[in-house]
Amino acid sequence: MAGTEGQELSNINFESMIGGPLNAVIKAQAQSAQTSVDFIKSVGFNATDPDKGKPTMVTFEYDKIIDTKDPATGVITSTPTPMKLTVPILTMLPIPFIRVEEVTIDFNAKINSVVESTTASSSELNASLAVKGGWGPVSAELKCSYSNKKSSSATDKTERTYSMTIHVRAVQDELPAGMEKLLGILENNIKEVPA
Repeated sequence: MAGTEGQELSNINFESMIGGPLNAVIKAQAQSAQTSVDFIKSVGFNATDPDKGKPTMVTFEYDKIIDTKDPATGVITSTPTPMKLTVPILTMLPIPFIRVEEVTIDFNAKINSVVESTTASSSELNASLAVKGGWGPVSAELKCSYSNKKSSSATDKTERTYSMTIHVRAVQDELPAGMEKLLGILENNIKEVPA
């Protein structure tokens, strides 16, 4: 049986075992990117807009205390003034950009070849001697029997144990350059105005 373990391992389809999880990771990464695009389109831009190019804005209204100084008397008067602040919603939410950073594939193979042989033997010797005597001739009778039984059995057993563990580590990726530029432009347009 020596050497068959190597043959067993060479018969394993490593291409499928390694390629399968890697293909799954690539597809997961593509789905993640598509989900990010869908999120930006559905949340960041107005779906009812025919051009669908206008960002969704959130407007906040509040009172801002504005101090005014009377030039004649020099008295400062604080007056609450209604103000309005319109903010693109994309600048307020974390945008999901999930990236698979690391994939580790652990494969363990345990192959045990066991050869068992069992031999059992038994022997039996029976002997008896009988002597007859009397007035006539003496006679003797000897009975002897011998039996021997031997049985043997052999078993060849191979145990195979395979285990595969896949570790995937995903992280929130940095914003792509285009998205970062877009958010910068949107942020520059945030201005408070009197309501």
